[in-house]
Amino acid sequence: MYLLFEETGKFLAGRMLSEADSSAQVELDSGKRVKVKAANMLLKFDKPAPHELMAAAQDVAAAIELDMAWEFAPEGDFGFAELARDYFSEHATLEQQAGTLMALYDAPHYFRRAGKGRFKKASSDILAQALAAIEKKNQITLQIAAWVKELSEGVCPQAIRDQLYKILFKPDKNAPEYKAVVEASRATHLGPLDLLMKAGAIDSPYQFHWKRFLLENFPKGTGFPKFDAPLIKDELPLSPARAFSIDDSATTEIDDALSVQGLGSGTVVLGIHIAAPGLAIQPGSAADLLGRARLSTVYMPGYKLTMLPDEVVQNYTLTEGCDCPAVSLYVTLDEATLEIKASETKLERVHIGANLRHDQLDAVVTLEWLQDPTFMHDMDPPPLQHKRPQLSFLHRLAQDLKAKREVVRGKPENFNRPDYNFRLVGNNGAEPQGTEQVQISVRQRGAPLDLIVSEAMILANSTWGSWMAELGVPGIYRSQASMLPGVKVRMGTRALPHAGIGVKSYAWSSSPLRRYVDLLNQWQIIACARHGKTAALVAPFKPKDAELFSIISSFDAAYFAYNGYQNAIERFWTLKYVQQQGLSEIEATLFKDNLVRADHLPLVLPVMGAQGLPRGARVRVKLGDIDLVSLDIHGTVTERLDAEPDVFDAEEEQDDDAVVGPITIAVDLSDADAAPNAPPAEATATP
Repeated sequence: MYLLFEETGKFLAGRMLSEADSSAQVELDSGKRVKVKAANMLLKFDKPAPHELMAAAQDVAAAIELDMAWEFAPEGDFGFAELARDYFSEHATLEQQAGTLMALYDAPHYFRRAGKGRFKKASSDILAQALAAIEKKNQITLQIAAWVKELSEGVCPQAIRDQLYKILFKPDKNAPEYKAVVEASRATHLGPLDLLMKAGAIDSPYQFHWKRFLLENFPKGTGFPKFDAPLIKDELPLSPARAFSIDDSATTEIDDALSVQGLGSGTVVLGIHIAAPGLAIQPGSAADLLGRARLSTVYMPGYKLTMLPDEVVQNYTLTEGCDCPAVSLYVTLDEATLEIKASETKLERVHIGANLRHDQLDAVVTLEWLQDPTFMHDMDPPPLQHKRPQLSFLHRLAQDLKAKREVVRGKPENFNRPDYNFRLVGNNGAEPQGTEQVQISVRQRGAPLDLIVSEAMILANSTWGSWMAELGVPGIYRSQASMLPGVKVRMGTRALPHAGIGVKSYAWSSSPLRRYVDLLNQWQIIACARHGKTAALVAPFKPKDAELFSIISSFDAAYFAYNGYQNAIERFWTLKYVQQQGLSEIEATLFKDNLVRADHLPLVLPVMGAQGLPRGARVRVKLGDIDLVSLDIHGTVTERLDAEPDVFDAEEEQDDDAVVGPITIAVDLSDADAAPNAPPAEATATP
């Protein structure tokens, strides 16, 4: 005797070897023996042979018209043999009964299972919905196959073009557009990005990078809602100081300015004046929510997305010729020894006498001009008139502050690598198109004006950080436990040493128009200035405030993403510059295995032919093809340019964020089949 039974969703048949009340032993045609529970036994028969029954039953099942079977089925639950007799005849054969069983089992939208070999037909409403869903799925399958065919032939369907960035970077893996890209990549043996590039999906490499960034970080757009900037209501005294700022020409968010009083008296007062949006913007206000949503200004060549609306920025930026609200740190120094005698913080208005610009004045404000009173240019630019004594003192102080920090650091700071400035010709601050002529210039780190500003801001951030800690007022600090390899800078709420800078505490506070952390710290500093020793009781953020940790987490993520985009888009413009200038070779320095850094461009690239060369070796590199979408370029070392490399400083490489290779996309070709049962791409016609 033979038995037809169900096992893990499949129908099997074999010869019964033995049977008990609750189970039977069955031998399959393969020789395998299985134990079958009584609940899974469906048909016992003497003939035909199991394999003949199964083959015949499958043919019967394929021929059954499910609509007709559904009409014949009774309203209550029923057994498959009953329906076979209603559908075929009162004397339905064993093959017809088994075929009916298989057909019912494979049509859950028509019949749901109701027990051992028993079923119940679906209601007409549910059946109609199920059939509509099946038809929709079939149409989607056909559409996917049609898209696969188009992509394989080098044509990008509009639906996929419209979803391009989502498919590549934030995909819905159930979406038909995504599945079509996966299937076409498999069919053509091309990577998804190569496939889409060959199909013409990417019209502009620049727009590709820009829209990708917007999708990930500004999915609702970059505009601000209509907004009335809050006003500062405090009656602020006017400082006797006359301050000036030092920034690049493109800077509109002027956060900081400096003043010097008392030169020649033996006691000098240095003023570090920070724009004071914290006096008007209150925690939880509409303006605060805008800043907290964006967390930082996003910088890129020729363009930027400000943290706050322009009308807010212009209310508080330190504009030349204006008496501007400021949080001022006054540091009293011995003019001869530069010893710090005292410091004081004031909330006030400060007259901004000039907005000096690095790019216009770096060639004038040289070491010789600052240190040798007899050295004269033909004519100092008007912004520098009467400022030479102040700038000379500030530079002498900056050198002293830097030297003292380096004692704490245990080694000098290295400014061997320059900063690069990008200028897009004719751009004038408008959103770039990616076709502009790009100019790249060098600004050596540690140049006099740069050193003056950086040391003044370090002094302010470290002084205010320590002051908040002394008063028990929490802030957001940056710290680094040591300068050992792998020990990174971290953000937290405790005033801990920053080994890399060489200060006992460091709280970003000098850029409240550009970074949300600085704005938050400014609120805390304002509380300290107003309330002194009782500031901890009234400051907006209290010790161990959970919101501080939430802000740190959000800021870290946003700052990392913004810096990553800035690095990527600067690499884009660097590669564009190489193309525009027709550069085929560069001079470079080997700094890691098979990686070099260009000596005169902000470019890192992998090379061949560097085996056996030491780190720090200078080489000539022949450049390969440039891919502006993947930001990829390779090179080949053609010549060694030095006999012995300079001493290699590994510290410089620890924070290297350069983009070195192809971008990462989120399309996974190991996903389950995108279009099951779809015909081959070459045989599929567009519906």
